[in-house]
Amino acid sequence: MLSNALKATVLASALFAASNADATIVRFETSLGNFEVNLFDEYTPETVENFLAYVEDGAYSDTFIHRSVKGRVVQGGGYAYDADYSALDKILSTPHIQTLPPIINEPVLSNQRGTIAMAKLGNNPNSATSEWFFNVADNSGDRWNLDNQNDGFTVFGQVIGDGMNVIDEINELHVINMGINTAFMELPLVDYTQQDLTNEAPITDENRVMIYRITVTDPAVDTAADLEPVMAIKQSPPPPAKKKKSGTPGSEFLLVLAGLAFSRRWWKK
Repeated sequence: MLSNALKATVLASALFAASNADATIVRFETSLGNFEVNLFDEYTPETVENFLAYVEDGAYSDTFIHRSVKGRVVQGGGYAYDADYSALDKILSTPHIQTLPPIINEPVLSNQRGTIAMAKLGNNPNSATSEWFFNVADNSGDRWNLDNQNDGFTVFGQVIGDGMNVIDEINELHVINMGINTAFMELPLVDYTQQDLTNEAPITDENRVMIYRITVTDPAVDTAADLEPVMAIKQSPPPPAKKKKSGTPGSEFLLVLAGLAFSRRWWKK
């Protein structure tokens, strides 16, 4: 088995190789069908380079979608399937895949339906590593506000062709909660019923939405030329509270604008 130091060296080498790949279209091969994603190298170079490092290293092979929020997001890139962790009492111990150092946030593009963005830790804009999520809806505003919350979430690609049919199918699957405030609180499953859960049936690779592999299909740097990504619109912070001109003592109140308090599981690596 590779040591952690050797694994880090291998991943770092993959990162260097990926920086020369200039790949902009990748294919996701999943248990529910294949689809392609056009990466936005020009807009988010650091994020694309990081993603391609994991792709070139094969880090996403045999991983699974571990989170799905109905009508909102489908998230993966964090956990590989291992039969040793298929029993219900073992799933929460599933190890995270090996990660590279966190990358800088690049919140240039808007979290519109059909885009892929990086997941990260709450209250830590520059903490994204391997995990990503697909926006099933326009999550730029309303209560999710992903274009601004946590300094904005970096969109680095867009699903092309009829690929959203696969994403929507995943998002329609039944989900189970394997533990409050865990990575598997909203685990989407195939052909796994409440009765199976009651009977403590193991959750195998046949039940999970597997990502068999992600591969580069077009290395041209201009493949996104015909796409028109929406730019993120940043909200201005509220103006500072004005101090009272009178010398009489008084209480000053500061209105704090806070976005929806996301659970840390959303962005846990």
